[in-house]
Amino acid sequence: MTTASATPLPAMRLRELVFGAACAAALRAAARLGVADALGETPATAAELAAEVKAQPRALKRLLRALTCYSIFEEDKEGRFVHTEMSRLLRKDDPHSLRDISLWCTEPWTWDAWPLLDQAVRTGGSVFGDLYGKEFFDYLHADAPESAQVFNRAMTTSSMQSARDVAEVLDLGGAKTVADIGGGQGHVLAGLLEKHPHIRGTLLDLPRVVAAADPRLLEGGSLADRAEIVPGDCREAMPVAADLYVIKNILEWDDESTRRTLANVMAAASPGARVVVIENLVDDTPSMTFTTSMDLLLLLNVGGAKHTRESMISRMTESGLVVGDVRPVNAYLHLFDSVVPG
Repeated sequence: MTTASATPLPAMRLRELVFGAACAAALRAAARLGVADALGETPATAAELAAEVKAQPRALKRLLRALTCYSIFEEDKEGRFVHTEMSRLLRKDDPHSLRDISLWCTEPWTWDAWPLLDQAVRTGGSVFGDLYGKEFFDYLHADAPESAQVFNRAMTTSSMQSARDVAEVLDLGGAKTVADIGGGQGHVLAGLLEKHPHIRGTLLDLPRVVAAADPRLLEGGSLADRAEIVPGDCREAMPVAADLYVIKNILEWDDESTRRTLANVMAAASPGARVVVIENLVDDTPSMTFTTSMDLLLLLNVGGAKHTRESMISRMTESGLVVGDVRPVNAYLHLFDSVVPG
C-alpha cells in the first residue's frame, strides 16, 4: 500500500499565508456580526449563535470553523463553540477589547489599497490619491464618515489602553507641567494627571479632536482644574510651554511633518525641558509582525513609516534634542527620553 507523501512544511505554511486575507475577512465578519458578544460563558452551537446574530446557521459554522484554526473560538467534542482568550478580545465589553481596531484594519478602503503595495514600494509613496482622488484624511471625513467613526473609536481604544502603561513607566521627575502634543482626546495626559496630583497639564491637538476630549479634562471633569486644552496643529506652531513634552504616535506620517513638529517643540521649550517621544518600532520589539504590517499600511495610505530605533534617534538628534534613555513601554511601544540642551 502506498501513502501520499506529506506536504513539506514550508509549502503548507506559504499556502496558509497567501490566504491571509481570508483570516482578516473572517475576523471582520465576526466583529460586525457580534458573534463574540452573542457567545457567553455557556458553550453554544452555530445554530444557536446564528439565531442571536441573525445569520444563516451553516454559513456561520463555516466562519467559526475557519476562525478556530487561528485559536479564535474553539469547538468542543459536541460541536459547540466556546471562547478563547483571543475571541474574548472581539467583545465590546472586554476591557482590553480589540474589536474596533480589528474593524479599522479591515475597513473597505484597505481592500482597495493592499493590491497596490507593489506600486507603493516602487514609488515609495502613498497610493491613496490614485485610488480616490484625494488625500487619506480628506477622503475619510468627506466620503467615508462611517469609516472615520471606526477610526476614531479604534484610536480612542488604543490610546486608552496604552495610556495606563505610559503612566506606569513614565517618571515625571521634578516636572510641574506636562504637555501632551498631538495627544488626541488626552487619555495619556489624563492618566498622568491622575497619577501625579501635583502637576498641571496641557493638551494640544486639532480643534475637532480636542472638542471631544476625555471628559475628565473638560469643564466639570475631575481633572479640569489642572488641565488646559489648546486647539492647534503642532506641525504649524507650538503655543505651549512645559517642563515635559510627550509626543506619542504622531512622528510617523512623513519626515517633513516630523521635522516641523520637533522644530516647533525646540522653539517653544526652555533649556532643560524634557521631550519624551513614544512610538511603535519595526525593530527590537516583540510585536514586529504587527508593527511591520502597520508600517506597510502607513506607506499605502499616507506615505508614512514606522520608525526603527536608529531612525527615531536620528530624527530627534537632528532636531537638536539630546537623547538619553530608550526603553519599552509595553510589547508595542518604546519610549525615547530626551532633553533640550542648555
